[in-house]
Amino acid sequence: MSDFIAAQDRALLERHGLTHFDALWALKLEAVDEPNTERGGWSSVYRLDLGETAFYLKRQSNHLTRSLLHPLGEPTFAREFRNIQRYAQLGIPALQAAFFAERRVPGERRAVLLTRALDGWQDLDAYLLGWATLDEARRTAILNACGELARRLHQAGQMHGCFYPKHIFLRERADGFDAQLIDLEKTRPLLFGVRDKVKDLEPLLRRASVWSEAQVRLLLVAYLAGDADLDSWNARLGARRLNKEARR
Repeated sequence: MSDFIAAQDRALLERHGLTHFDALWALKLEAVDEPNTERGGWSSVYRLDLGETAFYLKRQSNHLTRSLLHPLGEPTFAREFRNIQRYAQLGIPALQAAFFAERRVPGERRAVLLTRALDGWQDLDAYLLGWATLDEARRTAILNACGELARRLHQAGQMHGCFYPKHIFLRERADGFDAQLIDLEKTRPLLFGVRDKVKDLEPLLRRASVWSEAQVRLLLVAYLAGDADLDSWNARLGARRLNKEARR
């Protein structure tokens, strides 16, 4: 895979001398969290501010994922970058890639992924923490935004795989909320229809435990858009939740 530079970010990266893998790899930055050391390598995330535009720079070494197409493994960022591109092509709101490249050096497989920071957006987890303080209109708007995001995702034939509150980002506007997704590493096509859709939605509802039954129904109304029986979906989601809790 050749190096990728987003057209909208090329000029900015060029002004800062950051259009090459080595330049981004060598940047001295403070990680925003502890490195991920699973999979036999490491992976870290850093914030990069270039004037008024902010990015998150992700670097990894020997942090590989294996699949039928890549039995020997490939950098997890390579998979995430492909999914970011797929979401863009399918019109699914998600984070934007500014740069991606990978390199092989003796004993290492390195990868760099630069994405635009979601400044002005807030994850659903943050709204859930203050759910009791939100007025009814804002609650309904958030539920509608989450339901519509899930509908767009599944109508495009994709399953997120980690459809959790921390991966759903919201931005308030005058007449509601925009919503988009991050963390696309586990995305895959919907292979098993309703079963996969339920598998995607149930973890969100389980983690959003502050939502009442009526609020869950509002989200499902937005998700289904009148195309299916609400009670049957509630039953499927409830059965999966009981099954998951019984395994604990």
